[in-house]
Amino acid sequence: MVQTATAARVSGPLSLTQTGTTQAFDMASLYPRATGYIVARKVDIGTHVKKGDLLFRISAPDLDQQLVQAQSQVLQLQAALIQARAMVDQAEANRHLADVTNRRTSTLAGTGIENRQNADTSQAGVLAQTANAAATRAAVQVAEANIAVQETQVARLKVLAGFEEIRAPFDGVVTTRNNDVGDAVTADTITGTPLLTLARDDVLRMAVNVPLYAADGVRDGLDARIEVAQIPGKIFPGMVARSSTTLLSAARTLMTEVDIPNPDGVLRAGLYITITLEIPRVSPAVTVPGDALIFDQNGTRVAVVEAAADGSSVARLRPVTIFRQTAMALELRSGLTGGERVIVGPPASLRDGDKVSVGPQTGTGS
Repeated sequence: MVQTATAARVSGPLSLTQTGTTQAFDMASLYPRATGYIVARKVDIGTHVKKGDLLFRISAPDLDQQLVQAQSQVLQLQAALIQARAMVDQAEANRHLADVTNRRTSTLAGTGIENRQNADTSQAGVLAQTANAAATRAAVQVAEANIAVQETQVARLKVLAGFEEIRAPFDGVVTTRNNDVGDAVTADTITGTPLLTLARDDVLRMAVNVPLYAADGVRDGLDARIEVAQIPGKIFPGMVARSSTTLLSAARTLMTEVDIPNPDGVLRAGLYITITLEIPRVSPAVTVPGDALIFDQNGTRVAVVEAAADGSSVARLRPVTIFRQTAMALELRSGLTGGERVIVGPPASLRDGDKVSVGPQTGTGS
């Protein structure tokens, strides 16, 4: 006598449960960009800040002096530009006068009143004054270029001076603070200890490795259910926000990130949680009990009870392809269509076509 169970056809979502650690949605280590010493500290460990809030103020007298000097040089260059433009006006006036004189002298030389020597001299004077006017115009262009270069330097120093105030890049909480008022800091030292570390905690995230069999059903916006052992009985909502779209070659899993809203700050980064995804199936599957499987030299099969012509029951061995294995059942990709009576715990001596006596049914394969 054999026991049987009904192969169940399932099309509901695949339930995937994993454990992991929450991470802050954004994490930033803030380093000084100005060399000086700290004159004000507005936050400490655990302080919640808004984007743009002042965290540290650094006094950088050398930088401030460079900015003042650069601004003074701009004023000097602007004065030089005014002078160069005045010289252009003077040179143009001289050229005009030389041109008028040359025309008068050339006319008189043509009538014999003025000699040719004076006419040639006046003509050379026109050429000289024209060249002088061109030189003064070039000097104006040089002065304008010098001002542009110096104003660029001033703009750069103003940007650096802006780094004397370190402000929060996003809403979050201070998780570490390593400096205090009076400490000297050096600009652009990103290999040492940061001034502080800021973490955004209104939204947390967790990475989930989705197995190959469920990867096709993962989509952005898929709901997630989060449970925390320290907070029993409470379910926190989450949502699949992004995935790598490419399977990791070693594990054949899809790296997926779930965002967990945390507006009340109940959850913390670094918390150990359990997350469950209900992933839609791409295609239906058939489930049978795990102990219905027969694996021998003929491959992977299950024994199905069928009615013979004489009304007796016989066992038929059907090859199957396993889709995945759960704690209670096997999901088959092919071999059964659902509704068949499969033998649970088939004896090793069972052969295809053997007559069997069917005992009570134990249930379904789900």
